[in-house]
Amino acid sequence: MSSNRVAIVVGVGPGLGAAVSRRFASEGFSIGLVARTAATCEAVQREIEAAGGRALSAPADATDPASVAAAFARVKESLGPAEVLIYNAGAFRVAGALELTPRELEDAWRINCLGGFVSAQAALPDMLERGRGTLLFTGATASLRGGARFAALAVGKFGLRALAQSLARELGPRGIHVAHVIVDGLIDTPRVRTMAPGRDEATMLAPEALAETYFQLHAQPPSAWTHEIDVRPSMEKF
Repeated sequence: MSSNRVAIVVGVGPGLGAAVSRRFASEGFSIGLVARTAATCEAVQREIEAAGGRALSAPADATDPASVAAAFARVKESLGPAEVLIYNAGAFRVAGALELTPRELEDAWRINCLGGFVSAQAALPDMLERGRGTLLFTGATASLRGGARFAALAVGKFGLRALAQSLARELGPRGIHVAHVIVDGLIDTPRVRTMAPGRDEATMLAPEALAETYFQLHAQPPSAWTHEIDVRPSMEKF
């Protein structure tokens, strides 16, 4: 088993998930890449390996405890126990109160909130055994404000923020740093570029800049831990 430092990123994609994975890999971390589809993970794995890093693709359904446990076990066996968990999975549908179905609301909550709990449960035993570790959760504007037609996102993100607060108060005294990142704005991703061609990049968050925030949260000494931070483009109104 490798003695390398290990970070697991749940919710790997071509935007923030990939950028966070690359940023931690650049600091010598071996990266466990978790997403619903293998192809998504493998694309980021190839990027990391091309840059001389080490990564493992471990596809899983973030809302399924058995699936997550199996993926984390694969990462531990191949790379080692995780020192850092980044929960970045998310999904939602913009819909009004009479358009959104109960199943759609529940599915969004499962990905945006329940998956964070499931992933934390899978990572924590090794962290607690060593007395150190970092849990980082990706929030959104909807973590603080439920906008019209955004119930499917806000319900889950409110819950994820509450989960992060509870975990921080429980686990901080045991050496586990828990932080919640409120991403207040659109992240510059290929999907967003397709949806809004020509949009000024200054109005979006650069994934690499966001990834730096995540790494710096992990690097904080225990005498000055941040629990919650909000990040947005300089042009964003708030």
